[in-house]
Amino acid sequence: MQRKFELQGHRGARALFPENTLPGFIATLAIGVDGLELDVAITADGVPVVCHNVDLDPDVTRGPDGAWLAAPYPLVRSLTLADLRGYDVGRIKPGSLTASRFPDQHPIDHTPIPTLAEVFAATGTTVIQAELKTVPTRPDATVAPAVMADLVIACAAACNALDRLDIRSFDFRGLRHMHRTYPTIPLTYLTGPTSLANPTVFWDGVTADDFGGSVPRVIAQETGGRRATWAPHLATFTEDDLREAQSLGLRVMPWTVNDPADMARFIAWGVDGLCTDRPDLALGAMADAGFELPLPA
Repeated sequence: MQRKFELQGHRGARALFPENTLPGFIATLAIGVDGLELDVAITADGVPVVCHNVDLDPDVTRGPDGAWLAAPYPLVRSLTLADLRGYDVGRIKPGSLTASRFPDQHPIDHTPIPTLAEVFAATGTTVIQAELKTVPTRPDATVAPAVMADLVIACAAACNALDRLDIRSFDFRGLRHMHRTYPTIPLTYLTGPTSLANPTVFWDGVTADDFGGSVPRVIAQETGGRRATWAPHLATFTEDDLREAQSLGLRVMPWTVNDPADMARFIAWGVDGLCTDRPDLALGAMADAGFELPLPA
C-alpha cells in the first residue's frame, strides 16, 4: 500500500449533486471521500450556514415564490436563518453558466441552505474542511474574519466535532486569528488567481516578494511550524512549487481538479491529495495509482 492520499469533495460533489447541501453531502459520502469541503457564511442572527457566495447565487437559488432570483441579490449576513429557509438551492438555473459547467448535476428540489451544525450532525465522523468565506475586497459583505472563525469553532464544539474540523481561507486574517487562538485546529491556506493578484489585500500586508517570490515560503512563514496545508489553484501550481512546499513541511492539495488527466499528473508529482467536484473520477485515478480508496458511507 502506498502513502495516504486525501480525497476532498468540493462543495460535496457539485458536478453531480446540488452544492453545499445536506442531500448533496450525503450522496457524496456514498461515493467515498475522506473529507467534505464547504463554505461558511454567517446569518444576521449569528448562525453559521453553508453557502459559497456572500450574496445568494442566482445560478442556484430560487426564492420563496419559486422564481429564480433577480438582482439585487441579498447578502447572507442581511438574512436571518428563518429568512434563508425560504430559499431553494436544489437545482441549477437552466441556461446559466453554472448549468453549462455542470450538465450532469442531478437536481434535488426543495433543498434549503443548511446550517453548519446540521452538516456536522449528518456526516458522522467525516472531516469537514470549512472555508471562512470572508472577502477582504468586500469587508462589509460579511462579519469580520475573527468573528466568523469564533462562531465556527463554537458550532463545532457544540457538535463535538472539533476533532474533525479543518479551517481554510483565502483571507489570511481569519487564519492568523485561528493560529493565535486555536492552536490544535488544522489550517489550510488557499491561494488562487485572485488572491495572487492582490496579495497585500488577501494576505494582510504580505507579498511573495517578501520571500524571494516564493508562495510556499509565505505559507510556511504563516504556519509557524504547525500542521498545515497549502491548497493552490491547479492553474497557478507547478511541480517545483510542490517540491518546495513539501520540503518546508507543508501538505499540498490543489483545487479544483476535475479532469482525469490533471488528476493523474498531480498524483504522479506526489501531491498529498486533491479537492474535486468529481470524486467519482478521482477514485479511478487513485485506484490506477494503487492508493487505498476511502470507503463509501
